[in-house]
Amino acid sequence: INSVFCVGKEVTEEEFYGKELILADREMVEQDADSLLKEADVCDVAFLVVGDPFGATTHSDLVLRAVKLGIPYKVIHNASIMNAVGCCGLQLYNFGETVSIVFWTDTWKPESFFDKIEKNRRNGMHTLCLLDIKVKEQSLENLMKGRKIYDPPRYMSVNQAAEQLLAVIQNRRLQGEKPEITENTICVGLARVGALDEKIASGTLQQMSTVELGAPLHSLIVTGTMHPLELEMLKLFSVDSSSFENNACQRTA
Repeated sequence: INSVFCVGKEVTEEEFYGKELILADREMVEQDADSLLKEADVCDVAFLVVGDPFGATTHSDLVLRAVKLGIPYKVIHNASIMNAVGCCGLQLYNFGETVSIVFWTDTWKPESFFDKIEKNRRNGMHTLCLLDIKVKEQSLENLMKGRKIYDPPRYMSVNQAAEQLLAVIQNRRLQGEKPEITENTICVGLARVGALDEKIASGTLQQMSTVELGAPLHSLIVTGTMHPLELEMLKLFSVDSSSFENNACQRTA
């Protein structure tokens, strides 16, 4: 799972660890993993991650490499967006498969995430949507020419994710389908979960396309069948309380 630090590297070093940190980007972790274990057989090496250590298969690969080299390891678990989303009031055991929503391009507009959301909703389950992060990405031209030039970082917002979902709904209707998810489906937008300026907003999918949540990182939840207590909790964060008064846009257990 991609993520970013919510504080600067200097703050992390000077105010907490008191040691120099090496920022290990995705390229280093995935392509130069051996360097992380280079001296781990003779001294302690700590690999710090944002979120839970096993939120990404890359970190499982590090464990397997360490075992193969006879290097002992210890895992210290941490909270991640996968369980921190409970802050909005939706119960974690009511979530189905988590999906990722990627940035569309002019020539690539995948819709597979929508099918998974629909499947969850048919089963009465909520869906946590992890939104795309583009950090240290190269253009096709720079990639082909081997130039280490990177595009500016981009972080998908709840607005952008909602707009893509709305576009899929329109596409499916044009194909004669009746999507399980509509403009009036209750959703939850979350931003900077766990930070002091955390923000949560609940409302219809249509409202999520315009809600203002500020800086990244954002996540989106598409609800399934809701327990009355879940519904009451979501009302605390409602963009417009009338969204919850329309029985057509909510399903309760």
